[in-house]
Amino acid sequence: MKTGLVLEGGAFRGMFTCGILDVFLREGIELDGMIGVSAGAAFGCNYKSRQIGRALRYNTRFINDPRYGGWRMLLKTGDLFSGEFLYHEMPAKYDKFDIATYDANPIPNWVVCMDVETGEPVYHLCEKAGDECFEWIRASASMPMVSNVVELDGGKYLDGGMVDSIPLRKMEEFGFERNVVILTQPEGFVKKPNKLMPLVRLVMRKYPRVVEAMANRHYSYNDTLAHVRAQQVAGKVFAIYPDEKLEIGHMETDPQKLIDVYNQGVAKAEKILPQLRAWLNEK
Repeated sequence: MKTGLVLEGGAFRGMFTCGILDVFLREGIELDGMIGVSAGAAFGCNYKSRQIGRALRYNTRFINDPRYGGWRMLLKTGDLFSGEFLYHEMPAKYDKFDIATYDANPIPNWVVCMDVETGEPVYHLCEKAGDECFEWIRASASMPMVSNVVELDGGKYLDGGMVDSIPLRKMEEFGFERNVVILTQPEGFVKKPNKLMPLVRLVMRKYPRVVEAMANRHYSYNDTLAHVRAQQVAGKVFAIYPDEKLEIGHMETDPQKLIDVYNQGVAKAEKILPQLRAWLNEK
């Protein structure tokens, strides 16, 4: 029986996930496969490359570096975060991604993107690390309205969180009967309709399927949360939630807030570790 790892996105709320995954690495918690969306894909890849602390390290170091991103970059390039710096220069020069370890680690790693022409999710298996893999991760984390469309293999993609924020059902389809699901909103959270839909319709009018997906996102998200809870009751999911709302912005500029949210993840993982080990040993 295979056990998967499902990583929700949530921009810098993903620092919570980083803290949990670093405890998993330190404590030898190994799963049979993983899938990440948006920040879950961007930060989660370090679990497969076994690089404890890397995501926290480079984000706190460069968060206020103009090469990283910001409103000026958005106005100049159409991207709030620099795709070239974050997904190519960073892993090659400034905080090197361990490609050899990633490639040698046998667990499959899928990232979720949204096809902007169809409005449907695309699940890409990143078998080998490198520029193509990093571009898929970039696409998964490219939020509509503040990112350019990423063109890959003849397709056009944006943030997979718009269409499958918590891809538990897809992992079940892949044959993972039990799954550890790391969420970045507290238990009981209910997503509400997007108040910015008038602006979304204007900015994204070239991609009507994207507009439709974003208008309906709260329905699909809340339905998936209900599925997560049902699978918890059935013993097929071990869900990890923050204890409270994570106080951090989508475009955070305070490194200490990243550290605080990361430490919340570490504390949560250490707290639930005995229960998680017991659950993993049940299979």
